[in-house]
Amino acid sequence: MPKSWGSVARRGAQVVRLGDDGRKTEAPYPSSPPPPQDEWVRVEDELIAPETDTLAEPRRPAPEVPGDVASAIRRSASDATAYRREKLVEQMGRAAEAYDRHRYEEAARLASRLAEDVPDVPEVRELAGLACYRSGQWRGAERHLEAFRTARTEPRYLPLEMDAARALGRKTKVAKLFEELRQESPDPNVLAEGRIVLAGSLADRGKIAEAIELLETNGAAKPRRNPGERHLRQWYLLGDLYDRAGDLPRARNFFSMVAQADATAYDVADRLGDLGIKRNPRSPRSPRRPSGGSVGR
Repeated sequence: MPKSWGSVARRGAQVVRLGDDGRKTEAPYPSSPPPPQDEWVRVEDELIAPETDTLAEPRRPAPEVPGDVASAIRRSASDATAYRREKLVEQMGRAAEAYDRHRYEEAARLASRLAEDVPDVPEVRELAGLACYRSGQWRGAERHLEAFRTARTEPRYLPLEMDAARALGRKTKVAKLFEELRQESPDPNVLAEGRIVLAGSLADRGKIAEAIELLETNGAAKPRRNPGERHLRQWYLLGDLYDRAGDLPRARNFFSMVAQADATAYDVADRLGDLGIKRNPRSPRSPRRPSGGSVGR
């Protein structure tokens, strides 16, 4: 059974924000698509690599698909032949394996095609949505994740839907989705991620002060003794927003808080260097309050 089962389909928004291998991801803004993957072509329901001068290695057996997911795919494709149903199950396994191997474009192609055949299987929509998101295919991510949310009535991927809508310039939809998320009273990590996306959407339109207020009035600026990933992400975004607003002392303060908690987080060392910080950042146990304004409730 591939590692992706239980990590791709059931870990929530953090599976995207934190790399599956535990590495820190980019700063809290929509990422650009990764470098192009190998080209794959479809021939009689099989995916084969482009022809080469060397003899290709035998194809590995398709990864095992959990029984409940396989059964759901077979039920959804009940009008197809038995052979075709098994090929669809195999396709799901290969999509999950591609995702697990960080081949997100390949995973998105496989899972999106599968969603055309079995559109009512939530796990297929979930995998397709996550793979599209990771490969920067915003329309596909938006469509598949919305279908998953409708089928499961779960809010955990709403921040990803928001981020996809933001990348497509749909500012009204970003705000609407955040209101839905807020009303669901989700896990604090999911709510914080949604707030980060909404703040980014505001900043995209030059509403820097509103973005800062959104974060600070919801406690994002508070120092923490043992900060989690969501705290670092919010501090980083506040540092970036204050930098863009021209308030360099506050920008240094928030970047320093991030660096003290994790000196390797994002590009915080470079950001501090650009702002003239050469020394070790101060301890978060007694951080200096940003001069003027509020730190947030």
